[in-house]
Amino acid sequence: MTVAEKLLPEFDEEFASSRRFLALVPNDKLLWKPHEKSMELGRLAWHLADFPEWTVVTFTRDHYAMTAEEGDKAMFGWKGKSREDILARFDGDLPVARAAMAGASDAEMAHGWTMEWEGHTIIDDPREIVYRKWTISHMVHHRAQLGVYLRMLGVVIPGCYGPSADEMTPQPAVAA
Repeated sequence: MTVAEKLLPEFDEEFASSRRFLALVPNDKLLWKPHEKSMELGRLAWHLADFPEWTVVTFTRDHYAMTAEEGDKAMFGWKGKSREDILARFDGDLPVARAAMAGASDAEMAHGWTMEWEGHTIIDDPREIVYRKWTISHMVHHRAQLGVYLRMLGVVIPGCYGPSADEMTPQPAVAA
């Protein structure tokens, strides 16, 4: 079994969980943020929708040099978008991402991959590490942030690794 074949179940599970969270983003709260230093809900959701595209880039390039213009697009590209736009972006890129990852040989997984930001190398790792750290772990981190935002807005949260508190039935108190 190849490394890609071993990672496919995780890919399917984690991206499906992220999509469930994105589907809950309220259109009327896209500008909301829980703290002045926090991202707006729309920006966070748009960033979460980046991860299928990031997967494609990881498996179709050896090097990615991000420009200030691309950084601005990532930071501000969500403005004027709706939940439906966010989901369309995520859903449109996801099959391409899965195919790119699934088709990677073990040699391609071990191949070095780099990313530069404004001429500075910020990632220099084997592709498998880039995928696990900068796609899966990074996506899970932002999905958790989104879950906190949604919880603060009173949205019922789905479970990812078992039922969420919203899905649990209340347990009777145990007498002491």
